[in-house]
Amino acid sequence: MAPSQVIDSPDLPGLLPPGVRIYITDIGLADTPTLAKAARRVRDLGYTAVPHIAARRLTTRETLEARLKALAEEAGVRDVLIIGGDVAAPAGSFSSSIDVLATGFVDKYGITEVGMAGHPEVSRDFGEEAAIAALRMKSAWAERSGARMRIVTQFGFDADKFIAWADGLAAFGLDLPVHLGVAGPAKITTLLKYAALCGVGNSLNFLKKRSGSLAALATSHSPESFVGPIEDHLRAKPGSAIAQLHVFPFGGIKNTARWLYERGSWQSADADDRSSIA
Repeated sequence: MAPSQVIDSPDLPGLLPPGVRIYITDIGLADTPTLAKAARRVRDLGYTAVPHIAARRLTTRETLEARLKALAEEAGVRDVLIIGGDVAAPAGSFSSSIDVLATGFVDKYGITEVGMAGHPEVSRDFGEEAAIAALRMKSAWAERSGARMRIVTQFGFDADKFIAWADGLAAFGLDLPVHLGVAGPAKITTLLKYAALCGVGNSLNFLKKRSGSLAALATSHSPESFVGPIEDHLRAKPGSAIAQLHVFPFGGIKNTARWLYERGSWQSADADDRSSIA
């Protein structure tokens, strides 16, 4: 959810099970006080706030430190998602999430859980070899720091590709838990817009081929064609790297929550079984 959505939404109180992660996006429109205010509301409602830290949108080390300090001390944040940030040129001295980790500020301000971006589909910014090398460096940092690290992916529609990618990480010596991104129930026109913005065109092309045409999909898309095969895989392979779903509520937070409750994903309020909302 965007910071403004978190702050203003009248639907959030009591909507989700306690402890559910709510990822608070950073697309460069909110300042540090606004991000901290949003994170504080998430915490006060009994959920887990996970602010995005977008490396290429940061201007200076001082900006980063001030942001992490405010999030930790004013909002009690202990969990963040550190990403590169989808901008062509860095706004300052940070070009990657590794640069953020190298400052030591994550440790300094008591952040104990860290999400890092994973790319089941080819990234617009780098190839698979570079992506694996980056994940190895981040994993090594987590081992040194003692932070609990996970891989969080963009949303997609090709379940088999996402499953193969997640379980294939072990071959590269990576044993981090993976949270696979899934688009919640939404209109096809909405998915088209976000797919273009988020760079998941390949996965959307898969969806189009599977359905024959976008027109055949009528007006809405059900996530079950993606989630169902993942659940089948987990039943057959309990040791899979896949740990959770990272749900993008493109069709609205209430609609997404309703879907998760109705399908039984949120029968338990146990924090270890929590899903997450982005």
